[in-house]
Amino acid sequence: MTGPGRDRPTDPAGRVLLITGTSSGIGLATAVAAARAGYTTVATMRDPARAGALRSAAGAAGVALDVRRLDVTDAGSVADCLDAVRRTYGRLDAVVNNAGVSNSDPTLEMSTDAALRANLDVNFFGVVTVSRAAMPLLRAAGGRLVTIGSVHGVIGQPFNEAYCAAKFAVEGFMEAFAPVAAAHGVRVSVVVPGFVPDTAFGVFPDIDRTTIEAASGPYAPTFAGYLDWVGGQGWESAGQPAREVAEVVLRTLREPRPPFRVPAGAWAADYLAVKLADPDGSTVQTLARTWLGQPPPTP
Repeated sequence: MTGPGRDRPTDPAGRVLLITGTSSGIGLATAVAAARAGYTTVATMRDPARAGALRSAAGAAGVALDVRRLDVTDAGSVADCLDAVRRTYGRLDAVVNNAGVSNSDPTLEMSTDAALRANLDVNFFGVVTVSRAAMPLLRAAGGRLVTIGSVHGVIGQPFNEAYCAAKFAVEGFMEAFAPVAAAHGVRVSVVVPGFVPDTAFGVFPDIDRTTIEAASGPYAPTFAGYLDWVGGQGWESAGQPAREVAEVVLRTLREPRPPFRVPAGAWAADYLAVKLADPDGSTVQTLARTWLGQPPPTP
């Protein structure tokens, strides 16, 4: 079974794109870039009162955005937003799952179940909730479902256990769902950035170093060594601006047959290759097609 958009380049003209988490960083950059490319862009965020930076960037770029409230942790908010988009535009062609939060606890033993669940609620279950609500519209349009992943969803990062768990879960969920969605005309991809300094994630740690080390108990010396690495050579070579990630997202949305996993740059590609024998996921996706009784994709 195929959908109307299968294997054809996506022309942004007349296409409706919804992006989550657009108040800053990758989401903001993607919303502006998408509008500039010609998409009708629905830029969502948990608190529209925080849309100042987004509106300023859109104004500077000379583009219009449809800014709406969407809290990925609230199924009612998600359903209301998707229903409003359907009523307004009559269609939805693509979704970019971008909303996310970083770690707030130093390590497993010093964290809590509540903190872990809160991280998973946004970074994993939020992605699932938005994707589930969007799929009927995406199936009708032969659309695209793109999720912002992370290198931490493939290689575990010390002192980032909750975030890594959520991103690993996103990778597994979307890898399993992608061949099913493709059989119904929806292309699923995960864009994998490395370190993006001009986001909330680029500020590490999120709280004062002295405070977080004090909360690390017996792990304080180890955590101090990790912070020294992060603040020194650590992620410096991995850095890329949010606008570069946005450009990769836009290319992925427009490719006729995008790969499942899309590194957002050379550094991310090399980093993933440390662990993956199938960097873009094409081998796994081809294998999975046979489990669904689907022929391998034509070259």
